[in-house]
Amino acid sequence: MLLFLLSTFYFLLILPMTNPEIAEIFRRLADLLELRGENPFKVRSYRTAAETIEDAVVPLAELLEREGLEGLRALPGIGEAISKKISDLLRTGSFKLWDEVRREIPEMVLDLLRVDGIGLKTLQILFHQFHLTNLPDFARFVEGGGLDSVSGMGEKLQQRIRRSLREMHP
Repeated sequence: MLLFLLSTFYFLLILPMTNPEIAEIFRRLADLLELRGENPFKVRSYRTAAETIEDAVVPLAELLEREGLEGLRALPGIGEAISKKISDLLRTGSFKLWDEVRREIPEMVLDLLRVDGIGLKTLQILFHQFHLTNLPDFARFVEGGGLDSVSGMGEKLQQRIRRSLREMHP
């Protein structure tokens, strides 16, 4: 048991979360918040944080260890609230808002954004009006002619979406 605990501790020390991984979580959080209809300024703050984190030269885990929350807050677009979220993420692998939003909206709904022709505005319609939360359900929706009932979706866009789904799942 002690060996397991030591190896786990060693693993966490050797392989902390990378800046791109942290940035991706904040990017996905921003998408989920936008899907939820959150304040656009709040959404933008998480997108800005994701960009800053992605561009940071020093690994945030190292920065946090060396300079604490103040070091994180010195980065552009990283304030007190986001610095605490980064700290929690690095220490525990998650943070309260991330967990809360994913309980409310399944994270896999963001997989629909991989489909050519689906952006956040269309995803909002698909999620809120048609309760689509994953690619297999969306593929069945499309196959069953569901795109015809999506407001403002023309034939060319429908073809683009169908083609994209075929390429994803030949």
